[in-house]
Amino acid sequence: MTTVHSSLETWAASRIAMDEIARWRPDGRDFLDPVALRGALAAAAARPAPDGAEVRDILSRSRAVQTLEPSQLARLIQVTDPDLLAEMKAAAGEIKRKVYDNRIVTFAPLYIGNRCVNDCLYCGLRSGNDRMVRHVLTDNELRREVEVLAGVIGHKRLIVVFGEHPSTDVDFMVRAMRTIYSVRVPARVGVGQIRRVNVNAPPLRTDELRQLKEAGLGTYQVFQETYDPDTYRQVHPSVYKANYSWRLYAMHRAMEAGIDDVGIGALFGLADWRFEVMGLLAHAIELERQFGIGPHTISFPRLEPADNAPYVQQTRWTVSDDDLERIVVLLRLAVPYTGMILTAREGPEMRRRLLDCGITQTDASSRIAVGGYSAEMVSGGQNVQRQQFVLGDTRSLDDLVRELAGRGLIVSFCTAGYRCGRTGECIMDLLRSGMEGRFCKLNAVLTYREWLDDFATEETRQAAEPVLRAEIDEIQRQMPRFFPRFQEAYERTAQGARDLYF
Repeated sequence: MTTVHSSLETWAASRIAMDEIARWRPDGRDFLDPVALRGALAAAAARPAPDGAEVRDILSRSRAVQTLEPSQLARLIQVTDPDLLAEMKAAAGEIKRKVYDNRIVTFAPLYIGNRCVNDCLYCGLRSGNDRMVRHVLTDNELRREVEVLAGVIGHKRLIVVFGEHPSTDVDFMVRAMRTIYSVRVPARVGVGQIRRVNVNAPPLRTDELRQLKEAGLGTYQVFQETYDPDTYRQVHPSVYKANYSWRLYAMHRAMEAGIDDVGIGALFGLADWRFEVMGLLAHAIELERQFGIGPHTISFPRLEPADNAPYVQQTRWTVSDDDLERIVVLLRLAVPYTGMILTAREGPEMRRRLLDCGITQTDASSRIAVGGYSAEMVSGGQNVQRQQFVLGDTRSLDDLVRELAGRGLIVSFCTAGYRCGRTGECIMDLLRSGMEGRFCKLNAVLTYREWLDDFATEETRQAAEPVLRAEIDEIQRQMPRFFPRFQEAYERTAQGARDLYF
C-alpha cells in the first residue's frame, strides 16, 4: 500500500510544469492579489451604503454588457436596502434576457471515474475516504451510459467529469470523448446523439489541452474552488492540488492551446463568499486583458453534504439561500456577457428562484455516481459511497422541460454556435451586442422541436407547444426577412430532419 501511495504522489508531483505559467508571473506573483481585493472590500464597506444614484450608475455599465471594475462590484456587495436589491435583481434578469434571450440550456453531468490522488477535505472522492467504492468506466460501460443519456433522456450536451488519477489521464480522456461522440441511438423519430462534450478536468499541461481540443472538446471547465490562498492550502493538503498557482493559470494554458471556451467557478462555502465573488471577477478581467476573451461560463456550486468529508461540517462560511441569490445577481451584473450555470446540487425550489436572477444553464435527470445512468435511471436513487456529494434535485429532463414551459421559457439543446465558429472573440462581440441571442433563438426552436418529437411525454409536448408558437411568432416579428428560411428549416425538422442549424 505504501509503494502504491508513493507512486501516486510521484505521478501527481510530475503533473505540474511551473515553466508553463512563468510568462504570466514575470515577478513570481499571481495576477490575483488577495490584499488588493480585501482592500477594495474594506474601502467599500468604510463608506456610507450606496444610494440609488450610485447603484443605478453602476447598473448602467452592466446593462451596456461591460464588465464591472472591482471597486464597483465591491460597492454593490454593500447594498442592503431591499428596494435597491430588488432593482439589482430585476436588472440581472433584464441583462440575461438581452444577452441570452428567453432560453435555458440543458446538459447532464457524466462522471467517468471516482479515483483521485487528491485529498480535498470537502469532497467525497478524496483519496483518504476509505468508504468510497472506486471504479472507472470501461469503454462498454461508457457506451451504455451514453445510450441512456442520448437515447432515452435525449441530452445533446454533457459535462464529462474526470478525476485526477493516472487511470484517467489525457489519453483516457481523449478515448472517452471519441467514444461518446460515436454513439448513435434510435429515437422516436430521429437519432439520439451527443453533439457537444464539455469537460470538467484537472489543470492540464498545454500539450495535453491541445489533444483535448483535437478530440472535439467543447468547454474546458476548471474551478479554482477558492480564490483565498490561505483557505486553499488548508483544504487541499495533497501534493498536486495544493499548488494554488498551477490551478489559477489553467485557463491561460487552455487559451494558449487554442481552447477559447473556458468555464470558471468557486465552491461557495469554503471561504467568505464576498471574497470569492471578487476573485471570480478578477479572474474574468485577467482573461479579458490577456486574451480579449472572458469566461464562457461561471458556475455556482455550493458546499453540499458528502460522505466522510470533514470540512463540510467544519466550515464557518456556510452560504444561505439569500446569500446564494445575491451571489448570482452580483456576478450577472459584474460579468454580464457570461453564461451562468446552476446545477442539481440545489433543490427544486432554489433552482426555480435563481432562474430569474440570470441563470442560463442547468442540468436535469442528473446522476453523479459512476455508472449511475444505466444502473439507477429506473430507481432514481443516490449512492453516497459512489458519488462526490449528495444531489438536491434528481427530477427528469422531461419534468424540467414541462416546468420551464409553464413559466414561458424555452429549453435549448443547441450546440450550433460552437460548430459554426461562434466562439472566442467572435462570441464575445455577439454577446455584448445582443446578436448571439438572435442566432440562439433560431437554433433553440429547431432543437426544441427535435427533442419534443423524439423524447417528450405527451403531457410535456402539450405544455411546450404554446411556448414554441410564441417563440416562432417573435422570430417572425424580429427577423421578417430571414423568417422564410427559418420556416423552411422548422418544417423540415417537424418532418423528421435533424441537426439543422443557423
